[in-house]
Amino acid sequence: MKNRLRVLRAEYNWSQAELAERLGVSRQTINAIETEKYEPGLGLAFKMAFLFNQTIEAIFQPDQQELSQVKRDPTH
Repeated sequence: MKNRLRVLRAEYNWSQAELAERLGVSRQTINAIETEKYEPGLGLAFKMAFLFNQTIEAIFQPDQQELSQVKRDPTH
């Protein structure tokens, strides 16, 4: 999953450690999210959205290849 966390953090002039403290997670967690090695749970994603005054969708974008594998019901 792609994300804009690094860009948003830079706009606020926060280090990874500062953002981690605000969210109650480790700096390593922030690094793993920014480098797309870890996808946060919904609770943490909501905290990030609230902190940056953004929607979750504005911060996280699903991989288009993953979406193309989803089998949608054409009647809905």
